[in-house]
Amino acid sequence: MRVTAVLLMMTIASGAQASGGISCEAEDKHVAFDLGGGVTHGMGGALFSFEGSASIKSAAVAHDLREVVFGRDQVAQYLLNGRQLALVLYREREGDLPHGYVELSVDTRSEGEGSYAGTYQIAVFENVGEGRTYQADGKVTCFAE
Repeated sequence: MRVTAVLLMMTIASGAQASGGISCEAEDKHVAFDLGGGVTHGMGGALFSFEGSASIKSAAVAHDLREVVFGRDQVAQYLLNGRQLALVLYREREGDLPHGYVELSVDTRSEGEGSYAGTYQIAVFENVGEGRTYQADGKVTCFAE
């Protein structure tokens, strides 16, 4: 009975160490966003879950593109290697409206102890007339475990 309990506890503990998470956030005069996901500690640090949202504060951006929700399917690129955490998220406008998208890029460097700091860039495109693009950048902080 004790052996079974010990083996069960070891299995649970080793499973907990096999995965971790990432999170990034920023808030400034251009945008506010909060991103997070689950990562493996093996197999190249694969991203197995992801969710996030971004609020773009500019009135120049169409209302439906100002509030964006990201899921795992919108992660276009991802890198976590202990020195750098980088993400590129891409979400297209849905429905019958003219083509539009939001692309959010995060590029950070490790500051030690799982803390990362760097910059974000956001681009919003809307195919109206000759097309409109809104771009902004700023500082971002991230955490990885």
